[in-house]
Amino acid sequence: QVQLVESGGGLVQAGGSLRLSCAARGIVFRLYDMGWYRQAPGKQRELVSRIDSDFSRNYADSVKGRFTISRDNSKDEVYLQMNSLLPEDTAVYYCNQVPALGYWGQGTQVTVSS
Repeated sequence: QVQLVESGGGLVQAGGSLRLSCAARGIVFRLYDMGWYRQAPGKQRELVSRIDSDFSRNYADSVKGRFTISRDNSKDEVYLQMNSLLPEDTAVYYCNQVPALGYWGQGTQVTVSS
């Protein structure tokens, strides 16, 4: 059974930082491309960053230069370091495979105040 457990969100002022973590269970983690997605109120879920099984990384233009994705295959975990946060980064953040599985975890709320 696949489990995706996100953590690390919170309330932060604009310009602040957060580090999100995601533990993946029930998959052969090292074989899969993984991503961080987010969904803001009233908007569709979007992929903000991905790290492939070969450790290559990509970022959405909106977060490039501010967010850094990483993974630890020994722990089956993926991380998102978010710096210089903006109010428009406010969303629920999810991790998942890329492309995403039909199953989603509970996500972690990130709220950035201006």
